[in-house]
Amino acid sequence: MSKFAIINMSAVEILDSRGRPTLSVHLTLANGATGWAGVPSGASTGSREAVELRDGDSGRYGGAGVLRAVGSINGEIALMLEHCTWISLAEVDQAMIELDGTRDKSRLGANALVGVSMALTRALAHWEGGSLYEYLTAFTPHDVHPRLPVPHFNVLNGGVHADNAMDFQEFMIAPLGAASMSEAVRIGAEVYAALHRRLAKEGRVTSLGDEGGFAPQLADPEDALALLVAAIEDAGHTPGLHGVAIALDPAASRFREPDGSYRVGDARMSSSELIKRYAAMTEEYPIWSIEDGLAEDDEDGWRLLTKELGDRVQLVGDDVFATNPAIIRLAIEHGIGNAALIKPNQIGTVTETLQAISLCQTRGYAQMISHRSGETHDDFIADLAVASGCGQLKSGAPARGERIAKYNRLLEIAAYRPHLPFGLPEGARRTGGI
Repeated sequence: MSKFAIINMSAVEILDSRGRPTLSVHLTLANGATGWAGVPSGASTGSREAVELRDGDSGRYGGAGVLRAVGSINGEIALMLEHCTWISLAEVDQAMIELDGTRDKSRLGANALVGVSMALTRALAHWEGGSLYEYLTAFTPHDVHPRLPVPHFNVLNGGVHADNAMDFQEFMIAPLGAASMSEAVRIGAEVYAALHRRLAKEGRVTSLGDEGGFAPQLADPEDALALLVAAIEDAGHTPGLHGVAIALDPAASRFREPDGSYRVGDARMSSSELIKRYAAMTEEYPIWSIEDGLAEDDEDGWRLLTKELGDRVQLVGDDVFATNPAIIRLAIEHGIGNAALIKPNQIGTVTETLQAISLCQTRGYAQMISHRSGETHDDFIADLAVASGCGQLKSGAPARGERIAKYNRLLEIAAYRPHLPFGLPEGARRTGGI
């Protein structure tokens, strides 16, 4: 790539899908190419994540305003980046990391850094004249090729994503047996509609959680799993690895007790007992993937989980990995999990996100690209999922504009790039109880 210069950069405070403040960033290169980004924000955040910069005062948005992060971009970051000559996205990202000067990007704010990084990535793709996913493809290992991912629809919400008593955070449907992107989205929408009908018929609430999934009052996770299987069948589809599978995100850090046990409903369990419960679930229900099945600091438990279930279930690390290449490298060496959740705002720059993906690919770990509970209409992660070839994306339910934006972007790519393969990469499927 030729050298480039940024001639204008600005950020404003906007609202995310939960009505909380976040950032919108716009920039222009000297050749006229432009880029923008809407910065997502998580509710279920791990302690190892890069830190969002919030205002902290009580007068605006209860202290959740992001004018300080806006000031970081319009002030220090713009002063450093504008009207200088740069040679790559990686150089700019590293310059921002050094300017921030903290381990967790807390001085300028990870929300500020990732907004600039995403906007610049789009501008550079615009400059090259191709799509965003085509630009990002250049950063993947040579033996990895673009691929349309299987969408994982979060159709039942619990945990911190919903106002109900369900401890597990996400119950997702994954149309692994779909033949195309359009068929996968259609199946997701059909099952979602069937689930709505069944909930209404049973007299359960059909209100939505943060990510567009329904949030009924259910006693146990097994009740939610049985409900999903019934909805899949109601919609005329087959539960299972070659039809519609289920993926879980218990987000176990949220229900771990101070004594190290886990409380799910009325049951208190040790790590090993919870693992046995997961094993029983995978035998009875078509579960193919479990994310954050144990807490981020339960390293011994994660090793046991990986030993017991890792050969038949995808075990995704989110809080425990935090999209951090250094943490992922250590986790791989310690036998923790077999897949990583990838969230650009969790680490703070696009370059570090791409490094995390590449590390997983070279070490045999699967990747799932992910949204956050607080989203905008930005569809960056859809292109990232295609470029990475990971074969998996989760962006909430097939409902609400900020979630649908990602799925619609995938449908557009599929329509205009019919040569792209769809589905999980070869060897990614695991057997489980399906």
